[in-house]
Amino acid sequence: MTAFAPMSIDMYLPAQIAIGTALAADHSQVELTLATFLAGMAIGQFFYGPASDRFGRRAPVLVGCAIYVIASAVCALTNSIEALIAARFVQALGGCAGGVVARAIVRDNFDHRDTARILSLLMLVMGLAPILAPIAGSFVLTIADWRAIFWCLAAFGVLVALAVWLRLKESRSEETAAQARLENPFQAFGALLVQPRLIGYLLAGSLNGAVLFTYISASPGLIMGIYGVSPVAYSWLFGINAVGIIGMNQVNRVLLRTWSPDAILRAASTAGIGFGLLLATAAMTGLGGPWTVLPLLFVTLATYALMAGNTTAGALNCDPRRAGSISALSGGLSFGAGAVASGIGGALYNGTPVPMAAVMLICLVGSGAALRLLALRPQRAP
Repeated sequence: MTAFAPMSIDMYLPAQIAIGTALAADHSQVELTLATFLAGMAIGQFFYGPASDRFGRRAPVLVGCAIYVIASAVCALTNSIEALIAARFVQALGGCAGGVVARAIVRDNFDHRDTARILSLLMLVMGLAPILAPIAGSFVLTIADWRAIFWCLAAFGVLVALAVWLRLKESRSEETAAQARLENPFQAFGALLVQPRLIGYLLAGSLNGAVLFTYISASPGLIMGIYGVSPVAYSWLFGINAVGIIGMNQVNRVLLRTWSPDAILRAASTAGIGFGLLLATAAMTGLGGPWTVLPLLFVTLATYALMAGNTTAGALNCDPRRAGSISALSGGLSFGAGAVASGIGGALYNGTPVPMAAVMLICLVGSGAALRLLALRPQRAP
């Protein structure tokens, strides 16, 4: 369930140039297929989160899988870039159900520290997709055209639906169900958005997620376009960064045995800002070219892993009765920020890594500010 987003994003990245050629689209139009997918992931979660609190965890995922499979087939059959952009948006509206419900299921079963630990474990599964998906996408391109990638994604949606139908047990508590019956989704979101600590965790997590999505959207143009790397080599470089993210997620699980999630957040945010500043400096000066930029990208993305699970766990712990709605806010804001950041990076694309590095640094600084001013600010006694 958690692999819907990375599979849908990463598997088609090696095909972006082929898609542009086949549909007579320029670089900015092809990048819109990613930006609109991120927007769909953001918007859809606001429906599935409250629905999972009210109707249970299983049914929303099955509905989302059906939408995803149909939209993936439309992506494979389209003959215009405009239709592909629209179909990707609908595909995301279906695929986002898996992630938002998965986070709620974790909070159904675990406390704050264990939620952070389990979310880091889920990132191990989710992190395999950025390693395997681009490689699989490149392999598909060697034996078929880019349309076959979307048929593979449709098949993935069918397999997930079968797994949910046969294996996923209902985990929503009666307390959550009772709370959902007392209020409509707007009331639930309203009750959540007046909690400063929750807002801090949500903003920190979403801006941290925007760092990752900025890299994802810019990486094909940067690595294949600017640095002239082949699609196959690009897939391996993309996979190396994913290994770094997976590895740091497992480091986070070890650190949680000794340190609280909030203590890890403070340190990771500081490190991320420092690495982001070095990356922006290398991008602007051109010092070392790819031999400087790519390693700094690796360590900057590694700090993303230390923050992702801990910000989500902190948010879910603020109001466990509304876990589905909080999960929707967490995922929706993250993908929304990612769509905006990647869109800005694409609009500012100038044939250098500067726009990507600048957007990433701004997001890192914003994330750190939200943590320190809201989420981790000492609470006054009532």
